[in-house]
Amino acid sequence: MADVKKTDTEWRAQLTPEQYQVTRQAGTERAFTGKYWDCKEDGIYRCVCCGSELFDAGTKFDSGTGWPSFWEPIADDRVKTIEDRSLGMLRVEVLCANCDAHLGHVFPDGPKPTGSRFCMNSASLDLVSRDAKEDSK
Repeated sequence: MADVKKTDTEWRAQLTPEQYQVTRQAGTERAFTGKYWDCKEDGIYRCVCCGSELFDAGTKFDSGTGWPSFWEPIADDRVKTIEDRSLGMLRVEVLCANCDAHLGHVFPDGPKPTGSRFCMNSASLDLVSRDAKEDSK
């Protein structure tokens, strides 16, 4: 169960219109338009809604899809998955386990070692560089 609970009004006040549409309404940004799809910076990708650490840049790979893709989350308990039949097909939706933000979908066509492709929306993520993270300690 998610720990962070906010009203719709609170989410709208906190997020940009695109972030709100993606994370709170299960939207999808257009391919090759998000700020992280081709990002090569090192760091930790956090949930834009609650700040929970979700993905390490070391697990990011170029999937050719136009969205940032990772072969695994930082820890299994950071994300949760549910069936998504919204487009008339079965997909597996990925949510932030802490606040239920829609992040994207996971597919079984990723690289080793997991074979998973966590295809995320840039609008749902916030990259904190490893240098900035170390400086804050």
